[in-house]
Amino acid sequence: MNDAIPRPQAKTRKALTPLLEIRNLTKSYDGQHAVDDVSLTIYKGEIFALLGASGCGKSTLLRMLAGFEQPSAGQIMLDGVDLSQVPPYLLPINMMFQSYALFPHMTVEQNIAFGLKQDKLPKAEIASRVNEMLGLVHMQEFAKRKPHQLSGGQRQRVALARSLAKRPKLLLLDEPMGALDKKLRDRMQLEVVDILERVGVTCVMVTHDQEEAMTMAGRIAIMNRGKFVQIGEPEEIYEHPTTRYSAEFIGSVNVFEGVLKERQEDGLVLYSPGLVHPLKVDADASVVDNVPVHVALRPEKIMLCEEPPANGCNFAVGEVIHIAYSRSFGVSRSSEKWAND
Repeated sequence: MNDAIPRPQAKTRKALTPLLEIRNLTKSYDGQHAVDDVSLTIYKGEIFALLGASGCGKSTLLRMLAGFEQPSAGQIMLDGVDLSQVPPYLLPINMMFQSYALFPHMTVEQNIAFGLKQDKLPKAEIASRVNEMLGLVHMQEFAKRKPHQLSGGQRQRVALARSLAKRPKLLLLDEPMGALDKKLRDRMQLEVVDILERVGVTCVMVTHDQEEAMTMAGRIAIMNRGKFVQIGEPEEIYEHPTTRYSAEFIGSVNVFEGVLKERQEDGLVLYSPGLVHPLKVDADASVVDNVPVHVALRPEKIMLCEEPPANGCNFAVGEVIHIAYSRSFGVSRSSEKWAND
């Protein structure tokens, strides 16, 4: 292990313009809170991810943003306008569903043009926007094809183009990569981000996939039981989780419980019942005397070496019990096992 467990410096956010404000929002079903008194500000041009396990409330929150569900309490403001006062069909919001919901009997260009025709835009304007969207998602040569003639990634591009054609203020993505295999999903994550950034649209996406959220979003809100557990940039959440739930939900982690043993100038020394040797953390860590805390240790912070560190902290003696081709290995020390990826 390292001589000390570092704490990353907080990033200074640039002055951004708020677009979406969620104020004390609650949604209840039969007395149970699916979304429980959450508040959040999302800024113009931001790609924001709602991340959590199934049933955490993220999809319910997205449906309220789309106007499909009405809040039990609280307020949703978009560009200073209370959305409860606007009929859903007039909201400047578009949603791309996990299934893409393309019309099978229509061509690519007809699918993209559908919403524009519903808005009764002039034919020349419709043709111009459709051509613009086809170029944006690199689908010009497939304009006359129907959805069944396209690959999964191509169908996703068409669905995204249709969602962007109406130039919404807010784009909602519901599990955008859920229908793709892993290899295509990894490629499309970066492609979709590139398209969204070129357009400059504000986006809120829902996903249960930690890697997807970390790759695509500028900020993430981890949800559990209808509440926000932590909100922050991907690096901040990964390197400096504020709760054990956040630490364990994102990536792999080894968690130790400990109590403060000694305060030193260069750090705090913690005693953990599961370890023979003490743990040392940064001096500014929020640790109170005699109050149990959790120390989260990411696998990539663990090093195998023949000699212990000079300070006598942050190490354990163990035996390698297995090595996998993925470069993962397990270390056993008495009754405990550590993972290192």
